[in-house]
Order: sequence, then structure tokens, then C-alpha cells
Amino acid sequence: MGRPQPTSLQAWQAWGWEIHALLLSQSQARAPTIKDDHAVTPPPPGHRSGFVALIGRPNVGKSTLLNQLVGHKVAITSPVAQTTRNRLRGILTRATAQLVLLDTPGIHRPHHLLGEHLVNVARSTIGEVDLVLLLMDGSTPPGRGDAYITQLLRHCAAPLVVGLNKQDLVTPKRATELQRSYRSLVGGCPFFGFSALHSAGCEQLVEGLSQRLPEGPHLYPPHAVSDQPERLLLSEQIREQVLHLTREEVPHSVAVRIDDIREERHCTRVTAVVLVERSSQKGILIGKGGGMLKAIGTAARLQIQALIAGPVHLELFVKVSPHWRRHPGRLAELGYGNG
Repeated sequence: MGRPQPTSLQAWQAWGWEIHALLLSQSQARAPTIKDDHAVTPPPPGHRSGFVALIGRPNVGKSTLLNQLVGHKVAITSPVAQTTRNRLRGILTRATAQLVLLDTPGIHRPHHLLGEHLVNVARSTIGEVDLVLLLMDGSTPPGRGDAYITQLLRHCAAPLVVGLNKQDLVTPKRATELQRSYRSLVGGCPFFGFSALHSAGCEQLVEGLSQRLPEGPHLYPPHAVSDQPERLLLSEQIREQVLHLTREEVPHSVAVRIDDIREERHCTRVTAVVLVERSSQKGILIGKGGGMLKAIGTAARLQIQALIAGPVHLELFVKVSPHWRRHPGRLAELGYGNG
């Protein structure tokens, strides 16, 4: 434990098999992110491993794809743009390759300090990975946002693969026409069409990504699905239910802070605060007679119970924090740094 951690994602390669002992020794007995009930066996010769960044505009399906490939709910999803606020890592292990998938916030033109943080997270990830998967909405023609991201990636050192999502929404003929328009925008990169929602084409995508990773050992235990902190995973489950149940009324103004996680005899007790920017938003979240907050809490509790595989008692509070998205100190407190 005396050795410092690597300074870049690629540096994990140098640690090789030492990462197994480190992660397994630190994993909690009930942690949903690390499954250590199987023996660790060396990968076969020619095994490939590396970090893959999922880059694209908001709402192209990055989080949905991450969850589909990993087979577990690692990232929250919703129709609301900018749902993803952190760089989330999902781990996909196959017989011949291990892919560490980094879900990033959608790249957009920021309008406040939180927006700047989201874009910085996505941009910084591009320079730290072995492979970039550029996700685009394959059911519609490319737009200005796609052109902007393509220009941003022209100076990327990592190999680029293009994924056209939402192929289930168009006919094969239309899909071919749209792929030609995207090829004229991106160039000669490898293209894969798929549906992240229904999994069609995802196996071919995984195979294509795996073949383009460098040879190397497992970077995480083979049965791990994520390495995210427990508090982040829990807070995201609560925020997802706020997004689903309040729709367009308060989504971007909401953040969730986990104040306490306590293991009791018969359950895990979680105390969380939902932050909003205005008193009117607080009223919406609480609802008539507390009905909305109860609905959010019930739905979030079920998600958390599935995540930690045990009973949960969830206490939710709502607090007004004016202009928290523009306040550096508040953003840091909530885990949104400078990038």
C-alpha cells in the first residue's frame, strides 16, 4: 500500500496482477461493484485490455450502452439531457479481453459552472484512454453538435471507432443512407451499427472494440462490474428517480448528497439530501401531502436494494441551495470538481 497510485489510466497496465490483490482486499462484503466470490485465474496468451471512452452529444445513448454491455445498472438513464455528470466506469470482461468503459457527460455548449465541469470531464477523458468510441444517433442525420465533436477528436491520439446507435428506429435502407452521411463527416474510421436499448449489434461492437485494444492483463478482477464509490452509486439512483418522476420541472437544478450510510442489524440505513435552487422546486419535489417525495423515495429504495442485495431504509430530505450550479464550493462538496 506504500506505492503511489498511477498518474494516468495507461499506467494501470504496469501494476499488472497487483491490482487484483489491492481491489480484493479493499472490497466490502456486500459491495455491489466488486464480486470477489470467484478465484482469479490468469488471462490466456494474447489477452487484450484497456480503457474505452464513450464520447458523444447528450442523449445519444452512452449510459444505456454502458449498462447493456456490462449487464448491470452502473449508469443512470433518462430522456433528460446532461443526465450523466461524472466519469463513470463499467467493467466488461470476456474470455479474451477486458474493456473498462468510461461513460462521460454529453459534450455541449455550457451555460454555467456545472456545465463547464461536464464538458471538461468529457474532454479530459479523451486524452487518457486506449480507444475512443464516438457514439452518434444513427436514426437521424448528423448535426452541428456531431460536427463539433468530430473536430474536437481530430487531434485525439487514441484510435477512434464510430458507433451508430438507435438502429432499431430506422429501416435497413435508411440506416445505410444515414451511415453514408456520417462517414462523410468522420472519415475512414471503423463503423458499427447497433441498438443499445435492445442489444442488437452489441456483440459485434464489443468484438470490434476488443480487437483494437493493446495486449495486457486484467486491469480489474474478472467479475468486477464497476469501481465507483458506494455514495456516488446510491446518490445517482436517487437522482434518477427525481428525473423520471418530475420530468421537465426541476431536473437540471437537482443534486443529491448522501449524508450517512449505516449498517444496522436488519437493514442498511441511508440518509440523503436532495438539493434544489428555488423554493418552488422544493414544493414540486415534496408534492401535495409529501406524495412526490414518498414516490421518489420508494422507487429509489427499490433500486438501491437491488444494487446492494439487501433491505434498505431510505430517509430523504429536500433543501434549497440557491445557484448551487454556479458556486465552486458547493460543486466541490457534491463531487463536481474542475474536470
